[in-house]
Amino acid sequence: MPKASDTLWDLAIAEVEKRENPDDDDAKPGEVWEKSVLFMGNKNGGKTTIILRCLEREESPKPTLALEYTFGRRARRHNAPKDVAHFWELGGGTSLVELIRIPITSHNIRSFAVVLVLDLSKPNELWTTMESLLQVTRNHVNRILIKLEKTNPEVAAEIKQRMWNDLQRDHPDYALVDPFPIPLVIIGSKCDIFNFTSKSEALLLKARALINHLAFGYDKSKSVSLDPSKPLFIPAGLDSMSQIGPPPASDSDLGKMRANTPLELWKKVFEKTFPPKSFCDLQDTKDPAQDSQYAEYEVDVMRAQKNQELEQYKRNASKSWKEMDFDSN
Repeated sequence: MPKASDTLWDLAIAEVEKRENPDDDDAKPGEVWEKSVLFMGNKNGGKTTIILRCLEREESPKPTLALEYTFGRRARRHNAPKDVAHFWELGGGTSLVELIRIPITSHNIRSFAVVLVLDLSKPNELWTTMESLLQVTRNHVNRILIKLEKTNPEVAAEIKQRMWNDLQRDHPDYALVDPFPIPLVIIGSKCDIFNFTSKSEALLLKARALINHLAFGYDKSKSVSLDPSKPLFIPAGLDSMSQIGPPPASDSDLGKMRANTPLELWKKVFEKTFPPKSFCDLQDTKDPAQDSQYAEYEVDVMRAQKNQELEQYKRNASKSWKEMDFDSN
């Protein structure tokens, strides 16, 4: 209940938090929920296509420049108000990963999810892309949780507990798991190129159902597929290292590889088969400002002028630095 002392600003903040935190116990039927989903992964890996399919938009996907936003509205049941899902898409592969700080904040962390789309047709980029994107995202979320532990410890504790909800304590890999701090889905795109067939509509429907669960709170899919000869569909907690088995390498090769965990061993075998591109090679060095499709005469003239001023400033600063007399004492 709002207090008489609450200002209009206090009430507005409380309303936003209530909408962005649909897991609250006092959420009432008829309230509008808001969730956010960030898509990231390989360049041209199919992120935009997945979003458009989820939103049922018949549009041709266009390259994502940096960080793009769209939204969708959908009712959970007939005559109910439409919930809002915020869709963010990070372009540029790994080159713009620091932009994740914009959509993931302490205000929406409880209703945020990440979808990592990895292009299976580019195995030499796959592991490096996965590691770099997930590590930066994990670090950012952990920083938010550290702050929440001081400002709102109950929310921080709830998020940390929720990380383990999909893994039972008697799971054989329980001691090996370091769960991602917020809901995470990994999609391997373009698997159809290995089947030499057209895109499977069934797979697209599964992906769409999964995204709808994250974005609109729809029921989770109960589908499971662990057959390695077919496209995999594995909900969190329903697989194990014993079921996966050892990496495809000879006993002598495995014996030479130093690894502290099964994941490290798999990484070494994978990278031996598909030598990875370095993180620097994956950076997108193309300057969007030089792209002709974004040309604007007045802006470009001003930018050129500012670039000249910046270069002059650098030369003057460098000259001043060299002329400085440092006291060795």
